[in-house]
Amino acid sequence: MIKNTTLIMFGAILVLGSCQEKVTTDVVETMQAKDSVIVYEEYMGEEPTKPEQTEFYERKVPVVKPGSAGAAPSDAIVLFNGTDLNNWISTNDSTAAKWHLNKDGSMTVNDKTGNIQTKQNFGDVQLHIEWKSPLPVQREGQNRANSGVFLNGLYEVQVLDQNDNPTYVNGQVGSIYKQHVPLAMASVPTGEWNTYDIVYHAPVFNKDGGKIKSGTITVIHNGVLVQDHVELKGTTPYIGWPKNPAHGKGPLMLQDHGDDSRVSFRNIWVREL
Repeated sequence: MIKNTTLIMFGAILVLGSCQEKVTTDVVETMQAKDSVIVYEEYMGEEPTKPEQTEFYERKVPVVKPGSAGAAPSDAIVLFNGTDLNNWISTNDSTAAKWHLNKDGSMTVNDKTGNIQTKQNFGDVQLHIEWKSPLPVQREGQNRANSGVFLNGLYEVQVLDQNDNPTYVNGQVGSIYKQHVPLAMASVPTGEWNTYDIVYHAPVFNKDGGKIKSGTITVIHNGVLVQDHVELKGTTPYIGWPKNPAHGKGPLMLQDHGDDSRVSFRNIWVREL
C-alpha cells in the first residue's frame, strides 16, 4: 500500500513538473513575441555604398492640388458645398434630407427629422468637416448642441458645445464616443466654426464575419491632435458594449440628437484612401 502511494505521489510530481515546464515555456514564448525585434528584409544583406542604390523613381506619386482656407483639394469628393443637399438622404427612410439649408452656405439639424447620411458609401477616408454650435446657449451636459460624425455610419466622433459645460470625458467634444477620451479640448468659442480633419481606416473581417483587424481613427480638431490613430474597439453605442458586425463600405452620417441641438455644418469633403 505504501509502495502504491509512493508511486502515485511520484507520478503527480512528474506531472506537476511537466506542467510547470510547459507554463514557463509558454510565458517565455509570449514574452519573446511581445519583445521581438523588428527587422526589415529589404535592408538586410550587403549595405549599399553609393547613394543611387537607395533612390527610387517609380511608382510616380500622384499630383494633388491643395485647396486654400479649408477648400477641397483637387482629388476630393465634395459632399456639401452649401448649395444643396443632393448628396444626402434621410437615414430613417432614404428620402431626401430634411435639414435646413442656410443662406450662409451651411446646413442645420432640423429637430426630430432624424439623422442624414451620404448617398455614397466609403471605406478608408480623409474627411474634412466644419461645424458650429449655436447661440444663444441652451441647456447643459449632453443636451447642449449635441451631434455626431459617424464614419461608416457606425463609429461616432462626438460633436458637442463643451465650453463651460462639463460632462463625462469619453462623451465630450472630440471623443470617440464612449471609447476614447480626447487628448485635448480644442473648441473655439460657442457660435464660431470648428473644424474636424479625420483619417479613418475601416476594420477588416474574415470570410466568417470575424474581425481580424481593428479600424482606426485620427482626429485633428481646429489644428490640434485630439485622437492619435486610436483603435476602434467596435461600434459606439449609448448603452452597452461595442459590437463588431461585419461590414464593408458605408455612409458618412450626421446625427440629429432629437433635442433641438441646432448644430450647423458646412464645407464637407472626403478623399478616398
